[in-house]
Amino acid sequence: MRNKMGLLMIVVSIVMGLGAVVVAAQWLGQRASLATSTVVVAARDIQLGSPLNGEMLKTVEWPRGSIPEGAIQDAKDLDARVVKVSVQRGEPILATKLAPIGTKGGLSSIIGEGKRAITVKVNEVIGVAGFALPGNLVDVMVNTKDDGDKPVSMIVLEQILVLAVAQEAGRDETKPKVVSAVTLEVSPAQAEKLDLARSVGNLSLVLRNQLDKDGVQTAGARKNDLLRLPVAQPAKKPQIRRATYRPKPVPRAKEQVEMIKGVQKSQVEF
Repeated sequence: MRNKMGLLMIVVSIVMGLGAVVVAAQWLGQRASLATSTVVVAARDIQLGSPLNGEMLKTVEWPRGSIPEGAIQDAKDLDARVVKVSVQRGEPILATKLAPIGTKGGLSSIIGEGKRAITVKVNEVIGVAGFALPGNLVDVMVNTKDDGDKPVSMIVLEQILVLAVAQEAGRDETKPKVVSAVTLEVSPAQAEKLDLARSVGNLSLVLRNQLDKDGVQTAGARKNDLLRLPVAQPAKKPQIRRATYRPKPVPRAKEQVEMIKGVQKSQVEF
């Protein structure tokens, strides 16, 4: 009899434990569903300048406490919108990654407000051996002649963003690529300066660190600096001394006075 009572208590305990587990699981599931929201993410890798469509997007559940600022919750809000940066698969689509409404796809959609795109010809060496990729910052250097018709090399533009190399604007590549042209993002004033620079000399690109924002003022490099030659000092002009005319003094006529002292006479000149 005691064995039956013991077995019954064990069975009842097991049933109650299983019931508690089921109830707890349901409660946790409800809590999890209440603590998440839908977020639109990229269903595949998306290149910058691409117009979005339904095949590129999907919605996922995202913890409310960690939803990124500017996240989109309805994929319909992204219809025909253009991304101005590359987006990786599974990455949330944020408002900061979108070009303004009405923007068409292509390179023009990623040009910053008030900026312009200008393309310059480069070769393997000038193009930093292909390491100047879209998204990199470069300085532009010109090799020309100064007013004295002597060679000079000088940095004319700093912190210039590379928009595209050849006809590709993808920024997710790290392998160097030898190309014949590089498209740069510049201001209107910089575009004028760059156009003048390429007409008076040869252009070179200087790759710089993405975090280095400090500008540098240089006087340029010349042949004397390269060969460490002493700089010729200008010859000093001979000093011309002007003679001052001084008239010679006119001798004054001497005057004689006869002096009589006692019985003696004498002549005294003045």
